[in-house]
Amino acid sequence: MKVVLAYSGGLDTTVLLTWLQEKYDAEVICYCANVGQEEELDGLEEKALKHGAVKCYVDNVEEEFAKDYIYPMMQANAIYEGTYLLGTSIARPLIAKRMIDIAKAEGAEAICHGATGKGNDQVRFELTAYALMPDVKVIAPWRMPEDFPFEGRPDMIKYLEDRNIPCSVSASKPYSMDRNMLHISFEGGILEDPWNEPDENMWCMTKPLSQAADEPETIEVSFEKGIPISVNGEKLSPAALLKKLNALGCEHAVGRIDIVENRFTGMKDRGVYETPGGTILHHAHRALESITMDREVMHLRDSLIPKYAELVYNGYWFAPEREMLQSAIAQSQETATGDVRLKLFKGAVHVCGRRSPYSLYSPELVSFDEAGGYDQSDATGFIKLNALRLRVGATMKAKNQA
Repeated sequence: MKVVLAYSGGLDTTVLLTWLQEKYDAEVICYCANVGQEEELDGLEEKALKHGAVKCYVDNVEEEFAKDYIYPMMQANAIYEGTYLLGTSIARPLIAKRMIDIAKAEGAEAICHGATGKGNDQVRFELTAYALMPDVKVIAPWRMPEDFPFEGRPDMIKYLEDRNIPCSVSASKPYSMDRNMLHISFEGGILEDPWNEPDENMWCMTKPLSQAADEPETIEVSFEKGIPISVNGEKLSPAALLKKLNALGCEHAVGRIDIVENRFTGMKDRGVYETPGGTILHHAHRALESITMDREVMHLRDSLIPKYAELVYNGYWFAPEREMLQSAIAQSQETATGDVRLKLFKGAVHVCGRRSPYSLYSPELVSFDEAGGYDQSDATGFIKLNALRLRVGATMKAKNQA
């Protein structure tokens, strides 16, 4: 049997690589996606081959990640439960898609991941896999206690030691981390008590608030049809633009959140996130839409945000309902072209200017100083018609209380 393994070279995936060979006599093809996690990936292929893999793909998909996943999602202003910008959620379908691409190219019938049976990632990986390769076999060892009898790191370390397999184990941290170019997440350990405040030394993508720049910084972000294309007049590739905003947001401690979210698997989970560039883009995009998007289109699109965000969070990126919503969202962005000026300061993003050739904002129409083609007397009938049901209801109540 050939198996494509999601591989990082750490303790867990080194164990999985060995275990798959022993359990299934499998030919294991390792896969690692570079989605901007800022980890050292040099030597990963050599390590995988040394430990028995028949092949190892190390894939730089940063541009694809930004262009085809992050930015379409941000066109929708997608936020899960009003706070979370879906940084981990949006990376999973791309990683799983590439695993399926490799499985098809290599003639593998199975994929394997190390996601736990309590979390969301197992669902995201597997929904994507089944959507793209319906007959794929999925091996999820943490859901197989009879065949995968590990309870923790000591068991796994001993397993490798017994087989004379070296594996450098990093110093234990009191929480788990997952990073890509959109964000970094911190979960578990000391963070499992929602009363515990995150340690100030924990932050990676933003400076501690006490060390944030003491002067505000004004920047300009330009969009074309809802997609960011430049920062301060400099045109950048999708990934380069997001990295540029990450660096700017880092200096001003922008984009931190601390939430308790509802996992798809049914439990509540405390997560701490940093999303500097994504937070800047979210505020900028929303500001541009405020002058370019028709009121009823905006209200309808906004009513779809919770559903769209839920689909991304739960792993339905390749589902027909998400693709249908994406088509509608793309249509809503036809006029979302223009520039937004923002001020970054001490963890906050302040919108201080927006302009567009497609602006629906009319200074003459809204001005208190001129008529601007608006007959104020028209409002009398407008108000009375909209008040009709209220007046009828009040009359009925008064009559029945008499």
